[in-house]
Amino acid sequence: MNPSTALATVLVDELVASGLTDAVLAPGSRNAPLALALHAADAAGRLRLHVRIDERTAGFLALGLARGSGRPVVVVTTSGTAVANLHPAVLEAAHGGVPLIVLSADRPPWLRDVGANQTVDQRGLFGPALRWFHEFPVSQRRSGQQAHWRSMIGRAWAAASGAAAVPGPVHLNLPLAEPLLPDADPDWPEPLVGRGGPWTTAVATAAADGPAVPAPEPGERVLFLADLTHPWTALVADAGHLVVTEAGGAAGRAVLGTGMHLLAAPAFLDRARPDRVIVLGRPTLFRSVQALLADPRVTVDVVAHPAGYADPAGHVRAVAPGLPDLTEQPDQQWAARWRDADAAAGKAVSDVLDGLELTSSTRLARELVGLLADRATLVLGSSQPPRDVALATRARGGVRVVANRGVAGIDGTVSTAIGVALAAGAGPTVALLGDLTFLHDLTGLVVGPDEPRPDLTIVVSNNDGGAIFGTLESGRPDHADAFERVFGTPHAVDLGAAVTALGHRHTQVRTRDELARALDNPGGIRVVEVRTTRTDLPQTLSRLSEAVRAAV
Repeated sequence: MNPSTALATVLVDELVASGLTDAVLAPGSRNAPLALALHAADAAGRLRLHVRIDERTAGFLALGLARGSGRPVVVVTTSGTAVANLHPAVLEAAHGGVPLIVLSADRPPWLRDVGANQTVDQRGLFGPALRWFHEFPVSQRRSGQQAHWRSMIGRAWAAASGAAAVPGPVHLNLPLAEPLLPDADPDWPEPLVGRGGPWTTAVATAAADGPAVPAPEPGERVLFLADLTHPWTALVADAGHLVVTEAGGAAGRAVLGTGMHLLAAPAFLDRARPDRVIVLGRPTLFRSVQALLADPRVTVDVVAHPAGYADPAGHVRAVAPGLPDLTEQPDQQWAARWRDADAAAGKAVSDVLDGLELTSSTRLARELVGLLADRATLVLGSSQPPRDVALATRARGGVRVVANRGVAGIDGTVSTAIGVALAAGAGPTVALLGDLTFLHDLTGLVVGPDEPRPDLTIVVSNNDGGAIFGTLESGRPDHADAFERVFGTPHAVDLGAAVTALGHRHTQVRTRDELARALDNPGGIRVVEVRTTRTDLPQTLSRLSEAVRAAV
């Protein structure tokens, strides 16, 4: 057996022993030993292999699988620009705390700096985004090497899983010398399979709930503020505490579904300002949230790992990974003021949205979340969809929200959604994306005939461009001459033709009833297109804001 084949065999064996269930492969020449080792493991039922022709798509598919399962997922590439195409996914994993292991093939060191084909310095490619990096030595035909190989897999697994810090991306670089394909000789100086390291247990038992932030004082005016996807949101709300969340009503029946509206109502906030805000995760969507967290009259504590929390204002008092004791309830008169305001604001929002058609992306978000089945997973793209969900949805339970909010890019969202769906449990997976986000990762729909296929519905709010820019400073009248071309960015793409060409089902819906029927049509990947408008979005958001302020 040649050394490159031996190295790849041991690495895949140790990854499986550590707990790997899914691996994503972007094929190439230099990574052939890894490709064959993964194929053999898949054929033996030891892991599930996913093959993609586009490395950026492969990276975000792995990210989605890791987000959906909570376990590290490996993405394997060949050398050169193939590795660089993983950078957006690596950045999202770094900022979003997602356990991702990059396994990149490389030329051996003697081919660097001499102009060899497809050879770049891959050792510092991802910079400070990594939790850990290691480059393996070039393997040789001798015994005694696999202890090091397996040990490095164990270290990588622990670092990606967050055993000592926040989960995130790890990069293992493998210089592979030719020959790269197996030869006729199966012999190696020592056995290559069957040794599982002790690291899996150590990772699994790493304390996730460690020290906690200070518990609420009796009668203290404490408001919990949760990010879009925090898993403890409903738990805190069900315990009787006030919770406002970037996921709006999609986060649970007991949350304040109009919380983002209330934070943007100055007169109400002046009357009902909290003494203290306990932040769950990393909320970044709304400026009103950042204003509250920067308010010197409010004490701010954060439930997060001290190595991975957000504090742009430099105002956070305490950070800890564990929830505080939830026994003490907030000031009841003050809490009733918030709940009464939430009820009034909810009616005001409904009154506005009831007068709109499904051509409004905000109305679409409300109807979609309301129609989701129990135990559904909702994957949200960036830009306007998560904001629409936060501002429009009625409080309900049974929905898990997933999104790439680490660096909040539109990259790879289709691939992320496919990964989440492949890793999901019994409930359905539905993604809500804007048209630009969808088109940005259209290659994510290229799924080979032998690859695992998810049950995934992708709902595309198609307004032929970037609606969110009309709500920002770029949408002011003084930029009108340039707006449509450089911000609105119309594309005029026939989404149905593109989806059909890539081998998937497409349907266009215009009403709530049609949307309901489309969601109740499972099987494979299907794209549900809703033609929405973008020119009226600023007016819709302004009407919602005015209605809430008048109501509270």
